Amino acid sequence: MAKRGGERGAFRRGFGGGRSNRGPRGRRRGRRDEEEKWVPVTKLGRLVKIREITSLEVQIIDQLIGPSLKDEVMKITPVKKQTRAGQRTRFKAFVVVGDGKGHVGLGVKCSKEVATAIRGAIILAKLSVIPVRRGYWGNKIGKPHMPCKVTGKCGGAGIVAARVPKKVLQFAGIEDVFTFSRGSTKTLGNFVKATFECLLKGYGFLTPDFWKETHFTRSPFQEYSDLLGKLAKTLLLEEAATVDV
Repeated sequence: MAKRGGERGAFRRGFGGGRSNRGPRGRRRGRRDEEEKWVPVTKLGRLVKIREITSLEVQIIDQLIGPSLKDEVMKITPVKKQTRAGQRTRFKAFVVVGDGKGHVGLGVKCSKEVATAIRGAIILAKLSVIPVRRGYWGNKIGKPHMPCKVTGKCGGAGIVAARVPKKVLQFAGIEDVFTFSRGSTKTLGNFVKATFECLLKGYGFLTPDFWKETHFTRSPFQEYSDLLGKLAKTLLLEEAATVDV
């Protein structure tokens, strides 16, 4: 019987020659492969994938909006909480997503690790995607125009905004806008939230293009005036006949 080799450690025996039986190692799959092979886990997800529902799992947003949806980390800041064991440090991430065609979302997530906070913020941002009202609201023209007959180009001023709201407006697909801000704009988290709320309330303005057509109806006295006139005439004739009798 052959002698057993020297032991190394408490669980391994011998000097461990040869490879393990885990099989050949292939190339690690990236994030893009995982997104392409989405397997829905809910009935809603299955209906969205076969395009029966075109209007939430995060992958539903990816499926509806498509690859044009981009994300960007606006800020990562450490936050601390005093506990009995000392200070507990976590990381807070602000992420904005948008397709540049009228859809934007904002996500805020706090976690012990930076990667986990960013991943959670991206998920929350996709789940909070809202439509952004674009164009000119004054009338139904919609496109850039000029109030007089000249040959020119409506170039506009572009996005006149600070660095933080400018990034959010670009993700929303707004190309020509003038903004102003006041207050404590140095706090990035509150500043980006205020910009998102501003875009969210865009559909709260009841402009003329949202007015429903008014259908005026006549009152019953106007509508049945001829019939009422005939009835009144008949009553007068009956009263006259009664008096003659």
